[in-house]
Amino acid sequence: MKTTWFQVSLVSILGCAVVGSTLALRRPDYSFFDPIVDIKKAVSELYVDEPDEKAMQAGAINGMLGALNDPYTIYVPAAQTREFTKELTGDFVGIGVSILVRDGWLTVMNLLEDTPAFRAGILPEDRIIEVDGKPTFGLTGDQCVEMLTGEPGTDVKIVIERGDRKIPMTITRQRIIARTVKGVHWDRGAAAPAGGGAPAPAEWNYFIDPARRVAYIRLTQFSPTSAEEITRALESIGAREGKLGGLVLDLRWNGGGVLDDAIEIADLFLKEGTIVSTRGRARPEEVTRATADGTLPDFPLVLLVNGQSASASEVLTGALVENHRAIAVGTRTFGKGLVQGVIGLQSAGGGQLKITEQRYYLPSGRCIQRTDDSKEWGVDPSEGFYVPLSDEQLVDLAAVRRTEETIGGARPGGPGQDWADPSWIIEHLKDPQLAAAVKAVQVRIDTGKWEPTGQKVDQARAISMEELRRMEGVHERMIRELARLETRIESMEEGTGPDTTNPEDFWPDATDLTDGSLIVKDKAGNVVATLKITGNNLERWLLDADVKKLEEKK
Repeated sequence: MKTTWFQVSLVSILGCAVVGSTLALRRPDYSFFDPIVDIKKAVSELYVDEPDEKAMQAGAINGMLGALNDPYTIYVPAAQTREFTKELTGDFVGIGVSILVRDGWLTVMNLLEDTPAFRAGILPEDRIIEVDGKPTFGLTGDQCVEMLTGEPGTDVKIVIERGDRKIPMTITRQRIIARTVKGVHWDRGAAAPAGGGAPAPAEWNYFIDPARRVAYIRLTQFSPTSAEEITRALESIGAREGKLGGLVLDLRWNGGGVLDDAIEIADLFLKEGTIVSTRGRARPEEVTRATADGTLPDFPLVLLVNGQSASASEVLTGALVENHRAIAVGTRTFGKGLVQGVIGLQSAGGGQLKITEQRYYLPSGRCIQRTDDSKEWGVDPSEGFYVPLSDEQLVDLAAVRRTEETIGGARPGGPGQDWADPSWIIEHLKDPQLAAAVKAVQVRIDTGKWEPTGQKVDQARAISMEELRRMEGVHERMIRELARLETRIESMEEGTGPDTTNPEDFWPDATDLTDGSLIVKDKAGNVVATLKITGNNLERWLLDADVKKLEEKK
């Protein structure tokens, strides 16, 4: 693939090409700062209490950025840059465990592959009860992370509690690059033979239909190693030699990451065509196109997407679908089409500014960015492959996924498990979207055609209705929260007495308005409308309306 400006830039966690700190900025109009300087001087000299000047500075910066109405343009203080970089790249120094605090104790949720913790034999559900002699009980997750991370090559002494055993360990920290590629399940390998010898290696099992050689790969985010990881996974199952029957690439819940890697992955599957273009006020349009060099052989390809597939996930999906290389199964994607740059701020002592500089556009020229008045955004599933999930289905598939993606621990047993049987796999994984994707690939292999496996509905209307229902659900939850607050206020008033000075208390709270009427008159006193009151929530809505209570005539 040819080198573009994307490949020599920094990257943002939400899936964008970024620019380095060498960006030349125009000299500012310093008159802009005059009132800010005056206010700062007045507050510093005259305010009744000693002001926190660092908090004032952060407030001024965040207020200025907040005026942009762009949640993706943010200031990262120097104290938070390490965590920001970790999220940005998946690169940090530690022992390689995913943790949470459970029942007051630091508990291992999962392990990262090929890391010090993995090699030391730490298992999921182990408690780390001591770190360097300090008990972890009662500490926060952030405090525990701070203790476990450090400089590469340094040792950390921990004590593991497993059942009724306490196991001391000394582990050497190393640079960890979180892997982003997962398979159908983590194959823990067979036990060592009875006559001696090494056990089978643990590894990801990628085949979801071994007979047809249909593979499944889940990409959790786009990190600087994602393209390499996917290439290595595909080559391990024969994709380069034409031995792969089909592929389901799962981008659900993938919020984006490194745009370079999304482009490189798209180029793996495309011989030609536009992958993505970017445009911005301060930069000329850049168009990135696929090249034939290194393209994998053609095979049926399905992308699984949902409302949490964002940014770089949408770039990859849009490039492959609009170039007719793949179909998309699932639901409409998130709708983030912004390109951020990360600029180091020397004056901020190592702080950084993540700033939106461009928008990116799909091969069709459409920007996927979602705005408040958008009627269309993101990337839709291919026609006939719209597969929404209920809350219950989401809970079920998440529970199974946690089990199958847990690294380490004993090999699961039990009758009826058959990872060579696609029917059993689909039933076991409890994932209707994945089932629809696999069936689509199977039918394409068997018949040479894509046959719809989603709902037979007006897809565009169904997607809009799904979003409308989601927003209505949020609205209802807000209303319920308001009602709870009102109940709490009423309870407090019973103990303290109502605030009789409140000018917005239009009538006594106990008044039953249901089936009453509201008469609206114009300036001349003419009746404009007479409205039937259907409930007792009218006062709540009038509080923010352009009305005030008139003095009653005596």
